[in-house]
Amino acid sequence: MLGDEGTPSSSAVTMESIDDVEDYIWVNEGDGSLPWDRFSLVFELVQNGNKAFRQNRFEEAINCYSRANNMKPGDVIILSNRSAAYIRISQYLKQRPASASEDRPLNGLDPTVHAELALKDAEKVMSIRTNLVKSYILKANALIMLEKYELARDVIVSGLQLDPFSNPLQASLNNLGKKVPRPTPRNVRKPERSDDFDCTLCLKLLYEPVTTPCGHSFCRACLFQSMDRGNKCPLCRTVLFVSPRTCAVSVTLKSVIQRHFAEEYAERKSEHESLTQLGVDLIPLFVMDVVIPCQKFPLHIFEPRYRLMVRRIMEGNHRMGMVVIDSSTGSIADFACEVEITECEPLPDGRFYLEIESRRRFRILRSWDQDGYRMADIEWVQDYLPEQSEVREELQEFTNNAAEFAQSWLRRAKEAARQDRRRLEKLLNVESMMPTQLNPELFSFWLASISDRRPYERLELLRTRDTAERIRRGLVYLRAAEQGRRMQ
Repeated sequence: MLGDEGTPSSSAVTMESIDDVEDYIWVNEGDGSLPWDRFSLVFELVQNGNKAFRQNRFEEAINCYSRANNMKPGDVIILSNRSAAYIRISQYLKQRPASASEDRPLNGLDPTVHAELALKDAEKVMSIRTNLVKSYILKANALIMLEKYELARDVIVSGLQLDPFSNPLQASLNNLGKKVPRPTPRNVRKPERSDDFDCTLCLKLLYEPVTTPCGHSFCRACLFQSMDRGNKCPLCRTVLFVSPRTCAVSVTLKSVIQRHFAEEYAERKSEHESLTQLGVDLIPLFVMDVVIPCQKFPLHIFEPRYRLMVRRIMEGNHRMGMVVIDSSTGSIADFACEVEITECEPLPDGRFYLEIESRRRFRILRSWDQDGYRMADIEWVQDYLPEQSEVREELQEFTNNAAEFAQSWLRRAKEAARQDRRRLEKLLNVESMMPTQLNPELFSFWLASISDRRPYERLELLRTRDTAERIRRGLVYLRAAEQGRRMQ
């Protein structure tokens, strides 16, 4: 438990209004309402998380909030509470005395990582509820933990425009002003362009520079890629105990480079964005398994090539393709599915824990290697739509009947799984991905995803462009699964 080692020293900047979290209200109404069994599980997880938070067991609180968020994504209270827990861990680690670290070292905890995760949750809350003052307090907290004081000041000022009488924001602004006064401009002689401003890995102008504890500076992306294969400085081979993903960009060095070499830095930025901001018909591929639309699952990334790919994806649109090796040809399959990374948690050893949701399918026109992983030129694929209105009406009626059967099947399956919590959570996650029946094509994929299918069966579902046929297969799969359950 983080709170058992006494009172840490005071931080450079004190913030307000994160001493407690918000209780979850027993109300399940409106557009975001859930089935009551699912809502009660979310309610229980949030209550357990709040209890752990108030007892300074922040890691346990975060675990509860994350599980609740998986079941009810985009909930303002869940995201706000998790952001507060991340901030409290970050504050604790920053304020922890050096003597305590020597006596009781904490592995796997880093204040920068937790502050970045807190900032991500706070920004999500802000995008959902733009008029919520709490989101400005959380975001300012996270920015202060990242030592981005000017950005924190801007956020606080924006929050005060929303609520000029907010005591926490006013107190935070006063504390920030006392500890971090605004810098006064002064004349600085422009440095000459030399190799000192080049990255020794890519031999180009430093972009998003980070400086290691041993004093060497590299492009952030270059250092990340190098340390995927070892935890030593690429230049002097000093062992680095801090993961490169926790190294903040050197604000001073970046400012000097941007100010004095603006044109060259802009070219480096454009070059970097070409790897992260991809076109509509280009997509990086994760070669693992067949995924069909409307699935939700966790994923651990540990290979260096895919760590690099994930970092680039998270700077772009958070999307990649998932594809399997076709056993009949020995090469990647011709059809695959786009997935979106909805949650990305970097782990202390450099791995990533991801939450994935599958979106839409595509056909691969050509593929090639880029920095160790596959890139593909693709075309998006949709089912053939019936031309006659009578056939479209029959398809819609077939979809509606299949939806009723699927919902009934899920009710029976959840009832049978009441004593198996993991099985119940899995069924609830499947249920949460159910699309509208007004989109028969997307519904047909969801229907087929309810039961576990073999890779070649899922690949055939991707290749099939007949919506009614896919629904028929989905119903066959469900009946077979129910019959197997009865025989157990």
